[in-house]
Amino acid sequence: MDELELLKKNWNKESAEFKNYSDADIYPMLHKKSSSIVKTLFYISVAELGFWILMNFLPFVVSAKMKAQLEEMSHSWIYIGLNILSYAVIILFVYLLWKAYRAISVTDNAKKLMESILKTRKVIKYYVLYNLLIALISIPVSLYFSINEHPEISQQLEDASSGQLAVMALITVGITAVFLVLIWLFYKLIYGILIKRLNRNYKELKKLEI
Repeated sequence: MDELELLKKNWNKESAEFKNYSDADIYPMLHKKSSSIVKTLFYISVAELGFWILMNFLPFVVSAKMKAQLEEMSHSWIYIGLNILSYAVIILFVYLLWKAYRAISVTDNAKKLMESILKTRKVIKYYVLYNLLIALISIPVSLYFSINEHPEISQQLEDASSGQLAVMALITVGITAVFLVLIWLFYKLIYGILIKRLNRNYKELKKLEI
């Protein structure tokens, strides 16, 4: 447990040792922790950008079949558009987190620090929602391309009854839902813990403002 957590734990105790702490003593601790958290978020976002770049180029090296499929998909404007949008959003997200870190690092005002924390929380929230939305779009699109790449599957779909098509539609919805939950849990784990810490700092800053 670090110095700030110990201070919070003993904030309301009657010990004279803790009565000597003033708002001016607490603010630098909150400032340092908030700056450190946003810096960590920034590093995670950069790592995520690197991961997706690697994942996009890896199939070209690992498998000739996957390379051929990706080259075929690359002629589709939907695939190109989703890729451009995805990278644009990730780069924007990295930039906004870097900007938030810089804003927190240089501010010496509790109110401005609170505003920076709120902006950081909002950026993370919108980024997670975007990823859920893009997954909702890209999974059915990927299934569509997979079906088109296999004529035998396309033929089976044409010959399928309405009941069989309904079952396949339910399976597709189920697969999409599972992936959405997994993506949500991933971001909940990666970003959620750090956001909770920022929220605690924000609440402590509000106490100082009162």
